[in-house]
Amino acid sequence: MKKIAFLFIICCYISHAQEIGILKYQGGGDWYSNPTSLPNLVKFTNQYCKTSIDSNIATVTPSSIDVFNYPILFLTGHGNVFFDNDDIENLRNYLISGGFLHISDNYGLDKYIRRELKKLFPKLILQEIPKNHPIYNQTFSFPNGLPKIHEHNKKAPQGLGLFYEGRLVVFYDYESDLSDGWEDQSVHKNPQEIRVKALKMGANIIEYAFKN
Repeated sequence: MKKIAFLFIICCYISHAQEIGILKYQGGGDWYSNPTSLPNLVKFTNQYCKTSIDSNIATVTPSSIDVFNYPILFLTGHGNVFFDNDDIENLRNYLISGGFLHISDNYGLDKYIRRELKKLFPKLILQEIPKNHPIYNQTFSFPNGLPKIHEHNKKAPQGLGLFYEGRLVVFYDYESDLSDGWEDQSVHKNPQEIRVKALKMGANIIEYAFKN
């Protein structure tokens, strides 16, 4: 049975190798925030990183088997995030089977997502990713690590991660808010230089997830 399930997962990855899903989680947080961010990031990544990602961003729930259709899942919001037991079991299986979760810290998300990540992998420690990690050195180079995009609490940005058996399975951009930088310029009125920096870092994350 495990072999059949594994083969099913591999087949899903092959047929959906260039797609991204956004997690519709429980808890009341606005999982749907920053609606223009991922379409803009996909367009940028396809243009500069030789990807062919589907521009239609799928919405999936954490407990759905559909998560296995996507090599990378994205999660953001400003409020509470809650994973029930079914969510935890399914997401954990997805991540240890080769999936990747990118979390972008919108203001108000942090204390909730840290709690849920501890439920997801109780024995793993959320740790800062070193600046020489490959995620900062894909098509674009970030020798100083995660860039600062949007101000929250006057704290330095941190690229945090969970590593399972040596593989980075969760990337959490904390105090950076990359997804704000991906949105249409009219939304946050970020300078073009900041927007491009955010898009480049986002493209690196996607590249890394596809390769690993």
